[in-house]
This record gives sequence, C-alpha cells and structure tokens, in this order.
Amino acid sequence: MRLGRVGLRVVNGGDFRLDGGAMHGVVPKTLWGRLVPCDERNRVPYSTACLLVETAGRRVLVETGNGDKLTPRQRDIYGIAHEESIITALAAVGVAPETIDLVVLTHLHFDHAGGATRRAGRELVPTFPRARHVVQRRELQDALHPHERNRASYLPENILPLLEHRVLEEVEGEVEVAPGVRVVPTPGHTAGHQSVLIDGGDGCRALFLGDVVPTAVHVPLPYIMAYDLEPVVTLETKRALFARALAEGWLLVFGHDHAHQAATLRADEADRPMVGDYVRIE
Repeated sequence: MRLGRVGLRVVNGGDFRLDGGAMHGVVPKTLWGRLVPCDERNRVPYSTACLLVETAGRRVLVETGNGDKLTPRQRDIYGIAHEESIITALAAVGVAPETIDLVVLTHLHFDHAGGATRRAGRELVPTFPRARHVVQRRELQDALHPHERNRASYLPENILPLLEHRVLEEVEGEVEVAPGVRVVPTPGHTAGHQSVLIDGGDGCRALFLGDVVPTAVHVPLPYIMAYDLEPVVTLETKRALFARALAEGWLLVFGHDHAHQAATLRADEADRPMVGDYVRIE
C-alpha cells in the first residue's frame, strides 16, 4: 500500500490467544462476547501485527511479534504456534532480516519484542543485526526493573541481547526516527508506551497504535484492557489521539486485530469516536 511517499505492508508476527475478560477490562462478556469469538478457555484469538515501512530508501519494521523462544508452558497458556514468526512472515514477502535498517518497538512486552532476538546455538542474538532498535527511555527502565504486576511480560531474553550488542536506542518524547516516521508517547498500557506516526506527505498519515488501542473493538473509549497499568491514563491518551486522528484524517493501524488491519475513524451523532471504514494494508 502506498501512503503518499511511503510504502506500507502489515505482516503477522504470529497468532496467539489472550483471556477475553482481561482484554476487555470492565466491559462484561455479555457485551464483548457478541463482538469477538472465544474458545473453551475464554481465550480470544489475536495476531501480532508488524508494520513494514519503506521510506527514503530505508526499511523500518514496527514491532517483532512473539518470537520463537517461549517455553512449552507459555506456548500452551497463550496458544502460540512457533512455526509463525516475524522471520517467516518477512521471508514470505521477500524481505531478509539483514535488510531492516530500523526496528521500532511500541513497548517491550513479549508479544511485541519477542521476535527482536533469536537463538544462535547457545547464544541469544539480535534477529535484525544491522538495525537500530528504538524504545522510549521510560519503557526500557521499567522493563529492566519489573515488579510483580508486569514481570511476566518483560522477558530478559528479549531485551538483554539488544543491550549487549549495543543496538537498542532510547528516545524521550515525540521524535522523528526516520524520514516520515515519528514515535509518539501514548502512555497507559505501560508508562513508556509509544505509538508510531507515519507521514507520507500531502496530508497522508497513519498511526500504528500498539496496545493503546489493540483492536477495532477497543476504539470506543470505555474498552480498555485490564492489562493496562494505568487505565485512566489510557482513556485520556485515547481521547487525545482520536481528536488528532479525526482532525487530520489519520488511518489507524491495529496491533492485535485478527480480522481487521486498519481503519479510518469517524464521530457518531454524539461526537463519540467510532470505526469508519476498514482498510487492508498489503
């Protein structure tokens, strides 16, 4: 897909399943159960969408998916199949890991950063050896000093090899990290969460949301995950983001929606944000 001067493609870093109640927070199953399917263990299927951006002769990858390092127990809990990975997804579209110039991570949870490292014999090495890896400074500090609430999501094997190989770069605030590619702080899910704004010129903009709005179902303001560390902060982040998106006509790209890659946004008769048209990016 062309977005002005920029090329976009969504690739899947691997499907997995998460608890439906946790994914929809205070919204009861009587409501969210009409919108998404769940299995006998109350798990809803999701993808780990990764966005490949071609801009000014550079290849930028936003997110890296689950990776292939999870234990059998973790794979069972989250319904992960290791035959699906960012490497196989990129190979299917003719992209080798060595050709990626920049990796942008919205945050460092395993389903977003897991594919950033891989096993090479007994070693753990960066999957994208030439690439700078960009994350917010607050996110890295929280990931390196996890507490009981977030420890299960911040796995050292996804983070420490990037530091050891000196490919992880910290930024603070809204920063252009490549031509037409900006990171935008979007706290709430984690304090250091960021989204990625792609500007193709001539008013063509797309926002990769990450986990601030993981699926189209989460566009209504009350739909906030129980996984979010600061849900009220997420609420205000969504409100501010949607105001910008509506004013500037952004395309919204979802990080976990199994059925919909992206959508436009519109306001309903009560001026509440809601999904406009669904869009495929391929």
